[in-house]
Parts: sequence; structure tokens; C-alpha cells
Amino acid sequence: MIRVTGRISLDPREIEISFIRASGPGGQNVNKVSTAVQLRFDVRQSPALPEDVRARLEKLAGNRLTLEGVLVLTSQEHRSQDRNRQDAIDKLLTLIRAAAVVPKTRRPTRPTLGSKKRRLESKSKRSGVKSMRSRPGME
Repeated sequence: MIRVTGRISLDPREIEISFIRASGPGGQNVNKVSTAVQLRFDVRQSPALPEDVRARLEKLAGNRLTLEGVLVLTSQEHRSQDRNRQDAIDKLLTLIRAAAVVPKTRRPTRPTLGSKKRRLESKSKRSGVKSMRSRPGME
């Protein structure tokens, strides 16, 4: 089991890893060796994720989530498959940890009396500046 947080552990069989050719510069090594990693994780079918974490993860994943609810992550930073595999798994764990954090509920606050007075003072000053720009007798 892969430990994500205190209450979430992933079964390694839930993670599907395939190797693809990396894009970009790199010479003959890029053309011969499939070092890039594509990690697929089914968010909607995973029994390890609680419902609230699943919903936040789907929102965080954005366009990396397919219509079927599969999260697709790629890693091609390194020259070796092992390092790219570990990097892709780290990306997945980071995403799940971020989704596991419950966001604080926002409580709307009211402006203070002082801030209201300062706002009205600045408005009246600005009004005075603009009225001084007009031609005399146009008030």
C-alpha cells in the first residue's frame, strides 16, 4: 500500500503505468528509448478515496481528467524510466494530498466604520479635484 495521508492509502494495482517516447530535444536516446511515463489513475472507481476528497481531486485535476474520470499524468523530466515513474507517482500523491485538505469556509466580514469614513472622504476629495477642473460658473 502507498501511504498518502493518515486516512488514505492507495493500492499500487490501482495505478496503471505505461512508458511512452519523450518529446523534445535529446538526440538518439529520445528516438530509441521510451523513457517518458504515462500514469493513469481511475479517480471515480477508486475505493481508497473518500467522497469529499474525490470531488476536490476531480476539480484540481482539471483537463488532466478524462470524461470517464481517469486522471492521466505524464512525466518526462528525467532520462531514466525509474526516475520518471517515481516523479509521476509523486505528482499523483501531491495532487491527492492537496485534495485531502479541507478548505476553510469563508465568512463574509463587514467594513469597519473607519474604513467607511475614509472611503467617503477620498470620494469627496476626488469630487473636489474634478469640480475644480471645470470652467468657472459651470457648477
